[in-house]
Amino acid sequence: QLVESGGGLVQAGGSLRLSCATSGGTFSSYDAGWFRQAPGKEREFVAAFTWNGGNTYYADSVKGRFTISRDNAKNTVYLQMNSLKPEDTAVYYCAARLSSIVAPTIRYDYWGQGTQVTVSS
Repeated sequence: QLVESGGGLVQAGGSLRLSCATSGGTFSSYDAGWFRQAPGKEREFVAAFTWNGGNTYYADSVKGRFTISRDNAKNTVYLQMNSLKPEDTAVYYCAARLSSIVAPTIRYDYWGQGTQVTVSS
């Protein structure tokens, strides 16, 4: 089970850090990703961290502003979001899958309940 936290209301230009913790499990051997869904839009990929190689991937819209990281000792994945924009407003979901060679933007098996991020202009 994945549990997100850290969402909230922030002004444009501000920062938030989202956390995703496992409940009764570990991220060992799992790829982890963040996705988001804005009202009236489809869920979209934001960032991912692969277990094999420790590579990171980002959507073009967040590249240079968001950073995904993981703390294996705490079984937690983070998404540091800086220079937030109103268009970043969405429900953010944490996801995980067993380490895979499939593109890191798709095919996740485990999902959190989501945390709301609202960026005011």
